[in-house]
Amino acid sequence: MNEPIRIKPFLRLSGLEPLVVRPETNFVNIGERTNVTGSKKFARLIKDNKYEEALSVARQQVESGAQVIDVNMDDAMLDGVEAMTTFINLMQSEPDIAKIPVMIDSSKFEIIEAGLKCVQGKSIVNSISLKEGEKKFIEQAIICQSFGAAVIVMAFDENGQADSKDRKVEICHRAYKILTEQVGFDPQDIIFDPNIFAIATGLEEHNNYGVDFIEATREIKQLMPLVGISGGVSNLSFSFRGNEPVREAMHSVFLLHAIKAGMNMGIVNAGQLVVYDEIEPALRQLCEDVILNKNNDHNQSTEKLISFAETVKSHGKVEKKDDVWRSTSVQERLKHALVNGITDFIEIDTEEARQQYARPLEVIEGPLMDGMNVVGDLFGAGKMFLPQVVKSARVMKKSVAVLTPFIEEEKKNNPAAQQGSVAKILLATVKGDVHDIGKNIVGVVLGCNGYDIVDLGVMVPADKILDAAEREKADIIGLSGLITPSLDEMVHVAHEMKRRKMTQPLLIGGATTSRMHTAVKIAPQYDNGVVHVLDASRSVTVAGSLLSNEQKTNFLSGVKSEYIKLAEDFASRRTVKQSLAFKDAQANKVKINWQNYAAPVPTFLGVKEFNNFDLGELAKYIDWQPFFIAWEMHGKFPQILSDDKIGKEATRLYNDAQALLKQLIDEKWL
Repeated sequence: MNEPIRIKPFLRLSGLEPLVVRPETNFVNIGERTNVTGSKKFARLIKDNKYEEALSVARQQVESGAQVIDVNMDDAMLDGVEAMTTFINLMQSEPDIAKIPVMIDSSKFEIIEAGLKCVQGKSIVNSISLKEGEKKFIEQAIICQSFGAAVIVMAFDENGQADSKDRKVEICHRAYKILTEQVGFDPQDIIFDPNIFAIATGLEEHNNYGVDFIEATREIKQLMPLVGISGGVSNLSFSFRGNEPVREAMHSVFLLHAIKAGMNMGIVNAGQLVVYDEIEPALRQLCEDVILNKNNDHNQSTEKLISFAETVKSHGKVEKKDDVWRSTSVQERLKHALVNGITDFIEIDTEEARQQYARPLEVIEGPLMDGMNVVGDLFGAGKMFLPQVVKSARVMKKSVAVLTPFIEEEKKNNPAAQQGSVAKILLATVKGDVHDIGKNIVGVVLGCNGYDIVDLGVMVPADKILDAAEREKADIIGLSGLITPSLDEMVHVAHEMKRRKMTQPLLIGGATTSRMHTAVKIAPQYDNGVVHVLDASRSVTVAGSLLSNEQKTNFLSGVKSEYIKLAEDFASRRTVKQSLAFKDAQANKVKINWQNYAAPVPTFLGVKEFNNFDLGELAKYIDWQPFFIAWEMHGKFPQILSDDKIGKEATRLYNDAQALLKQLIDEKWL
């Protein structure tokens, strides 16, 4: 009796074509550009209902070497379920795109479920987690399993997101035991994402995030050898957004170490991965030092990479620096110091400026704020990076420290000057969201500008935020969020502020937030000022305007007018769906006159034999793509024959196949 064939425990995915992730597969590229949160172009096309054009983004990812395509429709201004359903249905009708597996990516499970109902083959769900407890986790896992999907499990639980190696391993192991023992998931269909966080942000507590991921990956693979490891690679270099040469180098260096540790797939821009050995040696070493956290007590590795990034432009040229700025006016010197993060002369220049102004506070409101406005403009344009914003804030802090004794003295001698007393700003990441890097940086920047910061942390319910604001007598409330469900919670907080008759201005910030969403969904819920803050560098200017008796009214009036116009524009752009009633649709059916219909007649009935047919004619129409996939060589034919890594072996295999095919035809084996 023959023994049954034993199927090896590999992750097996499929679109129209199979993708088997074997140990020798090395690394699976997951295309990231069909993601409304990661590609402005793709987001614009989806919002404008230009789905056919959006398909070209997916096609480009496949042609660039993506082996799985990530689809994400998490935007507050989109109907995520409808957008996911429409786009995946269109994708599945395009064979050159549908041939690879799909990763259905959303922080809302109803959107994931909608995608699962449309996709063909075996897909990946990104993601589920223990954030809402074991019961919800098991429910979602069972649904994913019923559709035959593999799952990405994020490393966070009821207590928040794992940022240390030990927490990452602990949460992943707990999730593994639940999935395998209670749900019956195959271990090879489980993929863990142990959280890739931004490094080189300018905050020392973030420096070890790269090492923590790599070490956690190594331990997870030792503990649970059949699982996969994935991650959003672009998160690592978020601090350097706008500087693609540095970002690409960081990604390649990080992947080298992460893949060695056991990472076998990742969400990347498949067309923008640079070969490790081709990175400029100086830049490669700097990336190594930062990713592996070879910082000393003075954050030296991070500072060196930041300095290098400042000199690099997209075309690879290096800027020349000089000290001509020292001969300009004190106002220009202060601005230059802030923009460039130079502390060498800040105390001398601040004192000189103080003597030129009637009040010390005017130095802050004048040249220092002018400098921070420039920082905001440059950061918004992608010409400055997050660590530089933090450095600018620290320059501001030193300058304010020089002025503080004089401001305090003025308060003692002039009670009317009490209006310049320290304002209190309360910050929180809303309920349901465990991300706090952006909020922490805003806190540092505002704190360096002399504000008293009350940070409530992450996953903070509305009642706790508002109770703390009343207890602390906060002047401003700031809400942060990174994932789409956070936006609904922000709407709830604004509604509760109105119900409690609160008067503090409300600031909205975070990666998924936008002026449009704030104008359409949040601002109408609260009457005493809702302002979307684009980034950390802008927070200083906005806070200053809101806390100034002279500027507040006009500032809020301008923001309100702008938001009303945005909301009106949004309402006018929305397409109204015209749906026929069912009885009208029945009445509108196609009418066919069967009496006069003549059915086509086949040219022959039965079996027709083709004897001595030239198989060489058929050979011209062979699709060689599945042939290479069967040999675990992933790439598009014929480009695969000239691929840098596998082109030589692919060509040899192709030539062998052609020789065998020629022999088969010449010797008439068939």
